[in-house]
Amino acid sequence: MTALKTVLAVESSCDDTSVAIVQENGFVINQVSANQDLAHAPYGGVVPEIASRNHSVSLLPLIQLVLEKSHLDWKDIDGLVVTNRPGLIGSLIVGIMTIKSISQSYKIPMIGVNHLEGHLLAPFLRDHEYQPPEDFTYPYIALAVSGGHTSIYWVEAFSQYTIIGTTKDDAAGEAFDKFAKLLKLGFPGGALVDRFSQGGDPKAYDFPRSLILENSLMMSFSGLKSSAARLIEKIPADQIESSKSDLCASYQEAIVDVLLNKLEKAATQYQCKKIVITGGVSANSRLRMCAQELAKKKNYTLVIPPLRYCTDNAAMIGYTGILRLALGQQDELSMGPSAESKETDFKYSLQGYSDNGKKK
Repeated sequence: MTALKTVLAVESSCDDTSVAIVQENGFVINQVSANQDLAHAPYGGVVPEIASRNHSVSLLPLIQLVLEKSHLDWKDIDGLVVTNRPGLIGSLIVGIMTIKSISQSYKIPMIGVNHLEGHLLAPFLRDHEYQPPEDFTYPYIALAVSGGHTSIYWVEAFSQYTIIGTTKDDAAGEAFDKFAKLLKLGFPGGALVDRFSQGGDPKAYDFPRSLILENSLMMSFSGLKSSAARLIEKIPADQIESSKSDLCASYQEAIVDVLLNKLEKAATQYQCKKIVITGGVSANSRLRMCAQELAKKKNYTLVIPPLRYCTDNAAMIGYTGILRLALGQQDELSMGPSAESKETDFKYSLQGYSDNGKKK
């Protein structure tokens, strides 16, 4: 074990640039982030080239800012952590090359970590305003749900993660974004669907809940997207505006029902009373409310990190990295980016399905 107290971490896997300084116990000294919503809004989604260009503009000023806000210098930093997988290659390169340069200049050890592992460990983060339940620890069931990923994990211990359920096709966040495009709500789609759903009737439209009756923990959202597209085509254009709230509430309810149904099944199958919801979609207000109701009904210990640690953030990356650096792990300058996770990052146990979600 190596004694490390403080690391500086960078997250740049997609379109959010984030830098944090994190301590060994998961305490976040400071985190500063910059989103690119305005840059990508005209295109209705993230444009990789624009994302990487904006990271290159924002990253160094954010690093300087987080050091200044924390009243720290490079001599106070024991390690450097950066997301190196999975993600947009161009975006990952900006973060990796920046951390490599700092590591070489100041002789500080560095490590690259998996973005998804960061989400799984986000429940352990703490700061002056938030801390997880005192008795929260391994093992637990985690639903990691975002624009690019939707999976259920059995988190047995640090570095022991098994994917026990996943989506066969589209991620839940992508389904939200697609629906926002169909209704021409704008970008970012998921947040706007949540906003427009306020006051809407979640039972106004009957959207499908694919695989919800299946005992497996697999999910699917492509059928939901297709159903929504067909429905919207049938609604007269002059009625769409007045129906937006009901449409958003009903569509959102279908996604929330599937996610929580599978999460409850996982908790039952693994006889686990500790559940976690993490990732960008965990910011959804309806998902949070229904998850709290489920936890109360089933006597679960539910942990959903605060919004600042749900979306792509450097704090979760820093905590993951400091745990690995403390074990003596570190990367050399040959470290590179990857659009996918390593085969060794996670185990799979998909109950009748292969790793790619196809039935065996």
